[in-house]
Amino acid sequence: MDRLEAMGFLLAALEAGSFSAAARRLGVPAATLTRRIDQLERVTGATLLIRTTRRLVLTDAGQRYVEGARRIVAEVRDMEREAAGEFIEPTGRLVVSAPRMFGRLHVQPVIHDFLRRHAAISVVLHLSDGNVDLAAGAADLAVRIGVLPDSSLIATRLGRMRVVTVASPALLDRHGEPHHPDDLAGLPGVVFDMPPSDRLAHAPARSRGPDPGPCTATRLIVTGAEAAVDAAVAGVGVVRLLHYQAAQALADGRLRLVLEAFEPEPAPVHVLHAPLAQLPQKTRYFIDFASARIRASVQALAMPPEDDKTPPQPIGRGGA
Repeated sequence: MDRLEAMGFLLAALEAGSFSAAARRLGVPAATLTRRIDQLERVTGATLLIRTTRRLVLTDAGQRYVEGARRIVAEVRDMEREAAGEFIEPTGRLVVSAPRMFGRLHVQPVIHDFLRRHAAISVVLHLSDGNVDLAAGAADLAVRIGVLPDSSLIATRLGRMRVVTVASPALLDRHGEPHHPDDLAGLPGVVFDMPPSDRLAHAPARSRGPDPGPCTATRLIVTGAEAAVDAAVAGVGVVRLLHYQAAQALADGRLRLVLEAFEPEPAPVHVLHAPLAQLPQKTRYFIDFASARIRASVQALAMPPEDDKTPPQPIGRGGA
C-alpha cells in the first residue's frame, strides 16, 4: 500500500464530505479510495472515520492521525516543489479557489493576464461557494468574501464588499419604494440561502446570510446568486446580495438599490494561503500580481478606497 497516497485519499474524503465525492474529484474509482482508507485503518490498528449516511466523522484517533497526515503531505509537497525549482523560479501548477460568480467575473480575467506573463505556470481555477481546506493542500490560494474565522491561515486584505438590498423598478412601482427596513413588511422577498458550510465565506458579521431579512414575505428561496438576481429582475421580490452579484443588473437599470442608509457592515474580501515556511515563487508572484487588480475591481464597486499597503497577516492575529 502507498501510505502517502492513502493519506491523500483520507484528506480528500474529509474535504469532499464523502468517499464518492472525493473519488470523483480525484478521478479514481470509489472502490479504490474506500479500499485504501480501509487498509490505512488496518495498518494503524485504529478506526479513523465513522461513516454515516450523511457525513464523515473523525474519531479521536482519526483527529490525531489527520493532523499528522496534513503535516506530512504538506512537507512532501514542499520537497517536490523545491526539487522542481518552484522556490527559485515561478513555475509549476497553481490551484486557486474562489466563489463561483466572483471568481468568474473578477478572478478569472486576472488569471488570463497572469498566464500571458508567466509561460512556465499553469493555473487550476476552482470555482465553488464552499471553502477548500488550504491547510490540507486542497489549493494554493483562496479568495474569500466575509468575516474570516480565527485560524493560522495568512490573509491579505483586498477590500470590502457592500451588502445591498435591490428590487426591480416594476416591483417598486407596484408596492412603493421602502425608506426604512420596517417598510419591507408585507413586500414579497427572494431569499438567497446557502448551506451552513458555505455561509461563512460570504456572510457579513452578525448576519445569517445575504437575504433581505424576516420582515419580507418570502416568495422564493434560491441557492445561487445568479438565480436570486434573475428572480429580482423578474419582479418576484426584494433581495439582499453582495454588491458585485447585482452590479450588472443595477448598471443597466434592471434593478435599483433601496435602503442604502441601512446597509449592514460591508463584507471583507481576502486572498488566503497556508502558513508555509517558504512560499513558492508561483504563489508569491500571483499574490503580488493579482492583489492590486482584484482590489481595484472591489473598489470600483462604489466602495471607498482602502489602504493598499496592508501586509499579509495570520488571520488569528489581525488578518481579518
